[in-house]
Amino acid sequence: MRIDAFNKVSKLYQSNNIKSTKSVKGASFSDKLEISQTCKDYQIARNTLKSVPDVREERVKEIKERIASGTYNINSEEVADKLIENYFNKLA
Repeated sequence: MRIDAFNKVSKLYQSNNIKSTKSVKGASFSDKLEISQTCKDYQIARNTLKSVPDVREERVKEIKERIASGTYNINSEEVADKLIENYFNKLA
């Protein structure tokens, strides 16, 4: 790089006319935060979902009873189809 080119470029960024700022009396500035209605709705839904348990205890109890009694039968093809369907839905 040529030094004279550097000097010309650096002169462009030098400020010879520096202006001072004055404080304005009587002006008051404050920050304001507004939350959209969509965000409020999302927050309500999120809080509602927190109160719902992740595991449906009544369904688990029913399946355990069916397994213990020997009446719980599953179709392996349906299970495989669901696994593949869930796998490809996650990729999409």
